[in-house]
Amino acid sequence: MKKFLIVTLVLVFLLSACGTSAPADSPSGIEITAPYAHAAGMGETSAAYMNIKNTGTEADTLLKATCDAAMMVQVMETKMENDVMSMGEIPGIDLPAGGTVELKPGGYHVMLMDLMMEIKDGTTISVTLEFAKAGKVVVEVPVKAPGSMP
Repeated sequence: MKKFLIVTLVLVFLLSACGTSAPADSPSGIEITAPYAHAAGMGETSAAYMNIKNTGTEADTLLKATCDAAMMVQVMETKMENDVMSMGEIPGIDLPAGGTVELKPGGYHVMLMDLMMEIKDGTTISVTLEFAKAGKVVVEVPVKAPGSMP
């Protein structure tokens, strides 16, 4: 019985560590969950993805992003029009009050261009998101190998 209890407690502890990363919150109502970025070498391009929830009572807009690991950072959108996929920088991403926007491959994302260092699987980079109303929110973004993406 004692052995069963110890095994159960160990399993509960291990399973609790397997959840998604804790939200990064700003006092003004922006909550970031499930951030990750692609691993890439110095001089290459990567992208950061996450869920952004506006828990506030007013709409907000993600205006730009910065990252010390990249020479250039852009908020971008990939979309399909007339059977042609295109990707380009956008002026912002609207976040309705109480709404969530998913930054994901094939949609909105933060492009990290001309990396100044290799970002390896298992490391973390800091990405600062700037919102029209909420201001700056720093997100610690885990780096994952391309095959291990959610």
